[in-house]
Amino acid sequence: MQKIREIIAQIELLDKNAMKLAKERQDILTKPKESLGILEDLSIKVAGITGNPMPEIRDKVIITMAGDHGVVEEGVSLFPQEVTPQMVYNFIRGGAGINVLGRHVGARVVVVDMGVAAEVEHQNIVNKKVDYGTKNMTKGPAMSSEQAVRSIEAGIEVFEDELKRGLDIVGTGDMGIGNTTPSSAIVAAITGEKVERVTGRGTGIDDTALEAKIRAIKKALEINSPDKNDPLDVLAKVGGFEIGGLAGVVLGAAAHRIPVVIDGFISTAGALIATELAPLANQYIIASHCSVENGHKVMLERMSLCPLLNLRMRLGEGTGAALGISIVEASTKILKEMTTFAEAGVSEAVEIP
Repeated sequence: MQKIREIIAQIELLDKNAMKLAKERQDILTKPKESLGILEDLSIKVAGITGNPMPEIRDKVIITMAGDHGVVEEGVSLFPQEVTPQMVYNFIRGGAGINVLGRHVGARVVVVDMGVAAEVEHQNIVNKKVDYGTKNMTKGPAMSSEQAVRSIEAGIEVFEDELKRGLDIVGTGDMGIGNTTPSSAIVAAITGEKVERVTGRGTGIDDTALEAKIRAIKKALEINSPDKNDPLDVLAKVGGFEIGGLAGVVLGAAAHRIPVVIDGFISTAGALIATELAPLANQYIIASHCSVENGHKVMLERMSLCPLLNLRMRLGEGTGAALGISIVEASTKILKEMTTFAEAGVSEAVEIP
C-alpha cells in the first residue's frame, strides 16, 4: 500500500501557466478563435498535464491488461473463459483489433497478464499475474484486500517500466471474458445506480443471459456489501485484477504528468477506482469514446469526462484509446505546427464598431 500512497502524493494540479501560454498561442494561430473546438481544448489540457506550453507526442503506448473472472460460472458471457489466453496470444501475434489500430496510430501495444486463468508464456507478455483469475464474486469476495493492492501496484510498475522506455502518452485497454460483469458491479457499488441501469450485453448476450448477469451482480453486491467510500474494498469485493492494474496505470500516469487516454467500459472502471482513490488524477484522463455498455456513460458523468467519440464501439482491448490518442496528437500538432497570423503575414480579425 505504501507504493500507492507515494504515487498519489505525487499527483499535482495541472500547470496553469503552461495552459495560459497554450491558450494565448491558440488565439493567434491562423484561424478564427476557437474554430477548432475540442482540438484546441485538448492541446491546452495536454499543456497543463505536461507542464509544456508546446507539448509534443512522439512515443505512444497502449497498455492492454488481461485477467479472468470467476463469475463466468454464472453464465454471464457468450464466450468461454479459454478465449482470454487465446486472445492474449493473438495480441502477441499482432492479429487483434488493437494491433491494427495501434499500428495505424503508431503506438506500441504492451500486453500484460494480470490474472489469466492459464499459463501464458511469451517473451513479449509482461507477467504481473496476481492469481489465476478472480473468485466467483457471487459466493464471496472476488479477491483479497492484499490482491487488490497488488493489482494496482502492478499497474503502476508496468507504467513506470514503459516510461523508462519512452512514453509521451498512454492508452488503456483490457481483455478478459466476463469482465463487463465486475465493471457493472463497480459502477453500481460506487454510484449507487440500479444494477439494471448500468448492466449491458457485453459480448452480445441474449435476454436470458442478461437477466442472469443482473442477478449475479445483485447477488455479489448483497453478499459482499462493498463500501462505496472505499474503492479498494470495492475492487476487492467485486472487481478484477486487470481493472486494478488499469487503475494503477492511471495513477502512475497522473503522478508522472503523462496524459492517459482511457478506452471503454472496463478501462473506465479502472479509471473510476483510480479517481476515487486520488481525485486529482481525474485531470490527467482523456476519455476516448462512449461505449454502448449502459454503465459507461454513468461513470464518465461521475468523473465529469466528455468522450471524444461515439462510434458504438464495445470491443475493448484499447481500440478506442488508440483512436483517441490520434486525436490528442492531432491537437498538439495544431498547437505547435500551425503558423500565427504574424508568421504567415495574414491579417487578423478586426473589431466591428
